[in-house]
Amino acid sequence: MRVRRGGIGTAAAVACGTLLLAACGPGDDDGSGPTPARIADAPAVIPVPHGAGSDVPDDFNGDGHRDLVLDDLVKEDSHADDAGIGVVYGGPHGLTPGARQLLTPGKRAARTGGRLPAVFDAEEGCDLDGDGFTDLIVSTDPPYDGQGRPPVPLQVLFGSPAGLSGRAVELTVPARARFGNDWPDQPVCGDFDGDGHKDLVLHASGGRLSYLRGPFSRTGAPRTAGAPLAAPGEVPAGPAADVDGDGADDLVVRATEGAGTAAVVLGGPAGPARTGTRLPSGVDVALGRFGRGRALDAAVGGTAETSLRYDLPAPATRAALPVSGSMPAAADFDGDGRDELVSSGSRLRVLRAGTAGLSKKGAVTVAPPGPGAARVLTAGDFDGDGRADLVVRTQLGGTKDTVAVYRGSAKHLLDGRPAVTFSTSAFLAM
Repeated sequence: MRVRRGGIGTAAAVACGTLLLAACGPGDDDGSGPTPARIADAPAVIPVPHGAGSDVPDDFNGDGHRDLVLDDLVKEDSHADDAGIGVVYGGPHGLTPGARQLLTPGKRAARTGGRLPAVFDAEEGCDLDGDGFTDLIVSTDPPYDGQGRPPVPLQVLFGSPAGLSGRAVELTVPARARFGNDWPDQPVCGDFDGDGHKDLVLHASGGRLSYLRGPFSRTGAPRTAGAPLAAPGEVPAGPAADVDGDGADDLVVRATEGAGTAAVVLGGPAGPARTGTRLPSGVDVALGRFGRGRALDAAVGGTAETSLRYDLPAPATRAALPVSGSMPAAADFDGDGRDELVSSGSRLRVLRAGTAGLSKKGAVTVAPPGPGAARVLTAGDFDGDGRADLVVRTQLGGTKDTVAVYRGSAKHLLDGRPAVTFSTSAFLAM
């Protein structure tokens, strides 16, 4: 899981080979005034189902169904404090908005220097301790006087049969694994040494990465951690994936924050220590199996086009599509074994994958319900049908939003109507 910050569907209309998923908003208010958030049509809270553990991604209660993490929840008014982190739990038919949980720093964060943090943002999720329940890594704002190395801002909430439970613990980053005086943050989960346990890679500084080997203890300590690894950048980006099929996860490392060059760093017995393919400059990078070769491919979104590199880690084919913007997700929406690419710019488009690779032909345009800017939250199989679903959020200011889940479809890539819609204002009542 890679957390991305941050209704009322009409019938689908097909025109020029493109499926238009249009929808009307819940109202005409443009949100320009200090309109308070309203808990409208929020489903009643139901107990979180209990599970026995699973290997499904983002499954905090281990019941075999994927769950959704939500940051930047809407507030009662634009000047209110951060509402916390919301979790919506999954079920046999997908996300169940009634089975929800609110995580606030006052009730869930660990104290640092005797003080509770004010910031509590979801960063990454994976099963750090190997017990079959996904754990959540959050970032906080520990006290720091600007002298020497800053404290570790990351904490871990552990999954359990009842979901994320108890107070978080501070993530331990040994001094030997750090470099320079930057914050050790921007975690990426993956099995980077191929031993079957989830590890963490963090930002260090000076072209280095901190590498923490799992499994992790319930106190937040890694099994081991060595000296920082040299890398072609210092900004790790997820999600991790095994691009070369050697059994160890690989990741993308960016030279700097934001747009710029990046490279695929390959995992192995020593961890993510080998620089593979260098990628062109761009806004975002997505890894997926786009259909042209046997290995994973990369799509790099740019201001003018999308650059494609097929068959990593040594691309045999390079191509480009006249589609600009960021590439927030790649997933198999139609269940054919190839990953489609979601492009985010002035609108959301899903580019179809075929035997010749990605193409604009038959692309799906998604116009989510609700007013405001649209953002892809994640893509994954929430209903267990073997096809990925797309989760999109539209937000107007800090007090109005709509989360919509579009189910994957063998015929259309995505269903024309959202299967689930809700507002994060539902968490205000908890």
